[in-house]
Amino acid sequence: MFRAIRLATRTNLVKSAPSVLRSYASEAASKVEGLVVNFSVPHQAILKNTTVIQVNASAFSGDMGILPDHVPSIEQLKPGVIEIIKSDGTDKYFLSGGFMVMNPNSVLNINAVEAFKLSEINPDAVSRELAESKRLFSSAKNETEKAAAEIEVDLYEALQSALKTN
Repeated sequence: MFRAIRLATRTNLVKSAPSVLRSYASEAASKVEGLVVNFSVPHQAILKNTTVIQVNASAFSGDMGILPDHVPSIEQLKPGVIEIIKSDGTDKYFLSGGFMVMNPNSVLNINAVEAFKLSEINPDAVSRELAESKRLFSSAKNETEKAAAEIEVDLYEALQSALKTN
């Protein structure tokens, strides 16, 4: 009796299981020359289909260096510097946050809330705004004001740190 059930079950499993073939990995059909970057903020495209050597960014999962054929991933970017290394030089931008999507075809899409060239930021203005944000934080009357001021403080501290190290 049990033997019949086992045979019937095996037969049903074999009939319902799809056939799986194992094969070797194949080489990509076409090799991409470099990393293609699309970098945008809501009001403009900063880079569009631009071939670069490497992109360095700070994500919440850690600091990353992205090269061609990097493993596909989606990363949330934290406020900080994103470095774009091209054959003719390096551009550094400060981002207030955003997302980075690495596609399997060596295309990297970077979407940020705001992005500014690091070389165009005035360090004195950052220091003034940081002091004002700290004042607003300490004098906040409710949790909403305190949270808004804390976000500003975090952003200006990250910007000040980026200006000092770069």
